[in-house]
Amino acid sequence: MKTPVSISAVLFLGLGLVGSFVGSPRSTVSAADLASTPRAVSPGLRLLEELQTVITDLAEQAKPSVVSIFPIQATGRSRDGGERLPNSTGSGSGVIVDAAGHIITNNHVVGDAAEVEVRLSDKTKLFAQVIGKDPDTDLAVLKVTADHPLPAAHFGDSSGVKVGQWVLAVGNPFGLDRTVTLGVVSGIGRENINLSRYENFIQTDASINPGNSGGPLFDLRGDIIGINTAIINFAQGIGFAIPSNMAKQVMNQLIAKGKVVRAWLGVGLQPLTPDLASKFGVDENEGVLVNEVFERDPAALAGIKPGDVITKVDGALVDTPNKLSRLVAALDPGSTTRVEVVRDGKRLNLQVALSERRDTVVTASLPQSRTDLKLGIDVQDLTAGLAEKFRLNESRGVLISKVDAGSLAQAEGLREGDLIKEVNRVDTGTVGEFTIAVAKVKRGDTILLRVLREGRAFYVVLKPADH
Repeated sequence: MKTPVSISAVLFLGLGLVGSFVGSPRSTVSAADLASTPRAVSPGLRLLEELQTVITDLAEQAKPSVVSIFPIQATGRSRDGGERLPNSTGSGSGVIVDAAGHIITNNHVVGDAAEVEVRLSDKTKLFAQVIGKDPDTDLAVLKVTADHPLPAAHFGDSSGVKVGQWVLAVGNPFGLDRTVTLGVVSGIGRENINLSRYENFIQTDASINPGNSGGPLFDLRGDIIGINTAIINFAQGIGFAIPSNMAKQVMNQLIAKGKVVRAWLGVGLQPLTPDLASKFGVDENEGVLVNEVFERDPAALAGIKPGDVITKVDGALVDTPNKLSRLVAALDPGSTTRVEVVRDGKRLNLQVALSERRDTVVTASLPQSRTDLKLGIDVQDLTAGLAEKFRLNESRGVLISKVDAGSLAQAEGLREGDLIKEVNRVDTGTVGEFTIAVAKVKRGDTILLRVLREGRAFYVVLKPADH
């Protein structure tokens, strides 16, 4: 298959040359002369035809590896008596990735099915075993056995994907087998779409519709650079694909172990707002804030502390909690990683021996700072009864007993039952210590609080009214 060095350059040059050819002055050649004269082909048209051949060859090369997937409901019936899950027509797509018959698709396509029906490009129907599923990335791996070699596609390197490059999406939207659509990469590194725990999507305008889920996104060389996973229902030309490097790593673990094992750092995280960045002496979006360090976990053993700002993991820049989670999850439990933190304005490099991840939510989410209303909270010393009432595994601290409506504290997300543990990085175990710490705040300064809520910690910045 021919692959032009620059498809875009060829396209624009071809359109220009064709335009020049078509727009040339009319000649006085007669109809008879035209009929007897061989039709001239401009250089631009030849370039466009060559480009078209590249696309059509790619489509023919790619389609045989794409399959239709129909989950079979686990009803205890035999294969022949099994029931397809609701909306099974065009339930989803998948792509064969090796000669052994492994197929990668989306976890949400497979659902709870232990077995699925797979329809190949030659209309052959096979039953596939579910090798493993990973809800955290919305990926699943199936395996079919056939009496003949199966056409397989190959993974490309998604780290080299660039915005603007051409891509081909192949799938089975609305039951229309092996539909091919052409588009470009509209964006990379998309996260906070709330589709899965680890998000790093490729955005594309190649048309993706229901039924495309689990199908491949190809580059112009015919390599898989993504697994199509979702669309935005109310928008046209916005689809998302899981990068091939992530998909390949997950697939290899599912084949080898039946599950995905990820590394664990053992910290609670929150994004850096402009106010928090200022308090901790870093630039906005330079790192993520550690609001909690779990005892006897890797971060604690390595010396990471609440209030540290993690800026790099093994040299890779960290700018969101999601990215930090992805970087750590991609590492092997038991391995040692280098974590750069900013603490009190100084940069430290700590060696962290990672353990295996446990299912714990580690990102705190609070409303952004919005107003400059005066502080409005009542506080009291923590008692055993109050600790039990608010599910706080603490013996000391300053409990917020009331939050005034419309106050700054309410605007920043504080509420009754929150436990204040620090004021401007100073431990406050009693109301007396809290009062002393607040009294030291100068007129116009902000107040940094470290707060516990139901056993989880977060930081918040309060701005007094005269700030």
